[in-house]
Amino acid sequence: MSEIRVENLQKSFGSFNAVQNSNFVVEDGEFLALLGPSGCGKTTTLRMIAGLELPTSGQILLDGNDVTMRRARDRDIAFVFQLFALYPHMNVRKNMAYPLVNQGMPRGEITTRVEETAKLLQITHLLDRSVSGLAGGDRQRVALGRAIVRRPKCFLMDEPLGTLDTEFRDLMVRELRELHNRIGATTVYVTHDQLEAMSMADKIAIMSNGVIEQYGTPEEVYNRPATMFVADFVGSPPMNFIRFEGGLKKGDTSIAIDGQPVFVPEVREDIAPTRLVLGVRPEHIRFDDRSGLRGQVFETAYLGTSQIVAIDIGGTMIKARTSSARQLSSGDNVGLNFDGPKLSLFEEASGRAVRSVLYDGGLNG
Repeated sequence: MSEIRVENLQKSFGSFNAVQNSNFVVEDGEFLALLGPSGCGKTTTLRMIAGLELPTSGQILLDGNDVTMRRARDRDIAFVFQLFALYPHMNVRKNMAYPLVNQGMPRGEITTRVEETAKLLQITHLLDRSVSGLAGGDRQRVALGRAIVRRPKCFLMDEPLGTLDTEFRDLMVRELRELHNRIGATTVYVTHDQLEAMSMADKIAIMSNGVIEQYGTPEEVYNRPATMFVADFVGSPPMNFIRFEGGLKKGDTSIAIDGQPVFVPEVREDIAPTRLVLGVRPEHIRFDDRSGLRGQVFETAYLGTSQIVAIDIGGTMIKARTSSARQLSSGDNVGLNFDGPKLSLFEEASGRAVRSVLYDGGLNG
């Protein structure tokens, strides 16, 4: 398998910029998820890596070689599509063997590779079955098998689980990650589903309007979002935003919310008086009757072992995650504490995170 390096990649369709100045590296054997909403540029980025689209500018290097303008067939990659793209008139064995037959590989080696791959994917019993009669999960395994059997330099997957129902999708998420661990494949995986990305990826590139907002591990993008978009897109419920006016000085460790001090990670740079935003995850809010920071319960949502509580703090609605054993009702006045080291601060105008001791980057380029 091989390293994929993307440098200053851009793609324009007329006056529309689909991908803007993207930079990232997928290390040999790493699993990268391109995550973002529909139309953000993630599939266009994947298609440029595959050679199905040519970039307007920038470079794509595969295993150290510049493949920016090479045809897809000359890049030694395997592409797995959302809709499987299987041949319905062929059985499973012939579908998996097809790319090897096209390469003119000897029949004996084709048989060996197909059977080894089928065993890896646990579909040996399906080899002589027609693909048209298979369940969605099994068809997806066949599509993966047809890619794996080629032993390419890297795998590119465009929302391959998007058409599966929830049960099959959850199963395939686990199986794809286990498969990745077994074969050590360099993989780029496009999805709009944050749970898929967080569950499978070693690194995540979060895209919005053609721009990579943040590149990092699942832990980094969740715990230290680089922008308000990332904070809002990753997490369920998403991060709460509490706006306030003021300035910050280098070394500050607290701010005032509704007249009460709230501890935050130590600020690393002076911030002139402006509109700022405090970001707090629902699970980083604790109920404390002794706290001076007060709010009124608006509603609760029971989730089994936990509940999501909507709370009004001075006109700002936030959501807290707490144990379902705690008795809370609409209209209750409650005291709140925030887990200071895990909070985020943003400038509202730019949407970017304020630098702090516990935050050290992750922005594109």
